[in-house]
Parts: sequence; structure tokens; C-alpha cells
Amino acid sequence: MHLPGFVRSRRFILLALLTAALLLLAALSFLRPRATAQVETRPLSSTETVPSVPSPPSRPPWRYGRPDARFTVVEYADLECPFCRTYFPVLKHWIDGHPEMSWQWHHLPLAMHEPAASAEARLVECIGEAGGPAAFWQAVDWVYANTRGDGQGLPEGLRYPDLTPAAQQCLASDRPDAVIHAQVEEAVKNGVSATPALQLRDRETGKALLLHGSVEGDALLSALDLLTASGTTGLPSKEMPADSVGDMPR
Repeated sequence: MHLPGFVRSRRFILLALLTAALLLLAALSFLRPRATAQVETRPLSSTETVPSVPSPPSRPPWRYGRPDARFTVVEYADLECPFCRTYFPVLKHWIDGHPEMSWQWHHLPLAMHEPAASAEARLVECIGEAGGPAAFWQAVDWVYANTRGDGQGLPEGLRYPDLTPAAQQCLASDRPDAVIHAQVEEAVKNGVSATPALQLRDRETGKALLLHGSVEGDALLSALDLLTASGTTGLPSKEMPADSVGDMPR
């Protein structure tokens, strides 16, 4: 008998079978679909931050002062009106000193000041659309500082500094016209036909009081007392002539 040779032959066959089996398993593993990758969810570490999502920009009518103020001074103004120009820093200073008040701008370009008044209104609206409330009020201040007034408009060739592409795109659209038109319609509805005109609003009671002219601070406080004195709520806008509350010298 040649037993050693037989054993060697058997071992060779077993080794070949084992090798074939391993190759088959490898092929099956390669052909099997891969498992879907799992997304790890974990709390952020103290050094990681979530990318901030920009909040939507503010929209007109533009407001100056505390957004939660109880009282609002709505000013109907024309950017070519010399009385509005004189009154602008006065009213701003008064609002700064009275945190219970806020100031809201409404355009009322007068026919006698066209087309300059509407062109300037479009400019400041687009500056505000592109840059927000602070940019809007800065643009109003710039227009009043540079316009020749009474419908003459800005000096020839003068352009607003740092006019952004977003503001230029706005100027090429009809978006500012829609805003101005809506505010003019509101002024007409409220009986306003001259500038400046002020409407005091009480957000708690819904009452309103209409004032004509450049009303000084003490007279504004008197009008405010009158607005809050009545016990009736939800009154339509009352009207008080400017000369009865202290019109500013013109």
C-alpha cells in the first residue's frame, strides 16, 4: 500500500475545495448590494455652530424707534418739501427722547414738486429695500441734505454714494412705485393733502389724531394727552388744526 501518497492526495483535494469555497464566498460578497450609509446624528459640541439663516428684510412703511412703542407718529412727507426738510431733524430728535413713541414714514409727493419728489421717493425706497430701515432713514437724511427743494431736485450729476446692485435692480423695477402709490392713496383716504402732516396712533385703543404742519414737541405731547383722554376706544381719526397745537415757524 502506498498510504503516504494517498494521504497527500486527499489533503490536496481538501485544500482545493477549501480554496474554491473561499473564492465563491468572496465573489458573493462582492456581488451583494452595499448597505446604505447611515447619517450620524449627535448634539453639537460647544465649539460648533449652525449656519445662520438670514431673516427676511424689513418692509415699508419704514419705522424709526422702538417697534413695541405704544404710540406711533405717522408722518406724511414730501422729499422736496422745504418744511419737511426743516422738520426732519426736529422730529427725529423728539422721537429719540420719547421711547414710548415710534415714527413711521409715508410718502406724499406733491404735484407741484414732480417729477423730482417721486424720483427721490423711489430712491429712498430702494435704498431701504436693499439695506433695511437704517439705510432708508440715512437715505432720507441724504436727500434732504442735498436736494435743492421745491421741485428742483438733486443737483445734476449727483448720485447716491454706494448705490448697491440690489438697489439699482429695485430702481429698474416698479416695486417702489407700488409702495408710493399705496401710501398716497392712504393719505388721501385720511384727508391729508399737504405736507408735513402727522397722524398720532395709539396701538392699545386704536384711536388716531390728525395734525397738520410741523408740530413742535410740546404741542405733540398736548395732542398725545388729548388722544389718551377720551374713554371711547376705536375712534376714527380725529383732526386737529395745526395752529391750535402750535405750528412751527415757517
